[in-house]
Amino acid sequence: MPTGTRAQGPRTTGSHAVRRERQSRARDWRSVVLALLVAVLVTGLLRGFVVDVYWIGSDSMQPTVEPGDRVLVGKLVDETRLRRGDLVVFDGRGSFAPLHSDDPWPAQVLQSIGRWSGLAGSDSVYLKRVIGTPGDTVSCCGPSGRLEVDGEEISEDYVLEGDRPSEVEFTVVVPEGRLWLMGDHRSVSVDSRSLLGAPGGGLVRADKVIGEPLAVLWPRDRAGQL
Repeated sequence: MPTGTRAQGPRTTGSHAVRRERQSRARDWRSVVLALLVAVLVTGLLRGFVVDVYWIGSDSMQPTVEPGDRVLVGKLVDETRLRRGDLVVFDGRGSFAPLHSDDPWPAQVLQSIGRWSGLAGSDSVYLKRVIGTPGDTVSCCGPSGRLEVDGEEISEDYVLEGDRPSEVEFTVVVPEGRLWLMGDHRSVSVDSRSLLGAPGGGLVRADKVIGEPLAVLWPRDRAGQL
């Protein structure tokens, strides 16, 4: 019996050590999971309210933004202070895009994940340039073929070389709370001109602006401030 009693000590001590090791590993895993959850929460808050990344899929903003660019967008924007020439990212639902998607919910989930990761674009979010702000009268075109704002021709060095300022003739008065938006690649851009005969006449609500593009993040050879 004494011999058996002495033999119990090492086994009990070993069991306690194994238990402590398992508890330590469990605490480590909980710490890792908690850190990941905090990181996801902070990232979600930043991307929801401060900055976000958008993948550009069209060529309507060439040469300023190219298809495939990942653009950093600042969301702390006062839409009442936007000026002619500013770049904006906006929610086009109700104007440029349908209000609801008809895709099945699994496809919508995958699309949301792709947009959130910056690997896919959105069929309702657009990047365009502000051409007319509240109170402006925008028309095409003046004596030398350029756009006119309030009767004066404007210079647009951002328009893709070889494109005319507009192939479509128009005259619009921008009301309070609205914006007249156009792409830089005028010959292919679907913008305010494309909706002249639609309800709202192509004028986008200023409160639909999500933010202002700050920089191209990817590809690396194009990275830089916009």
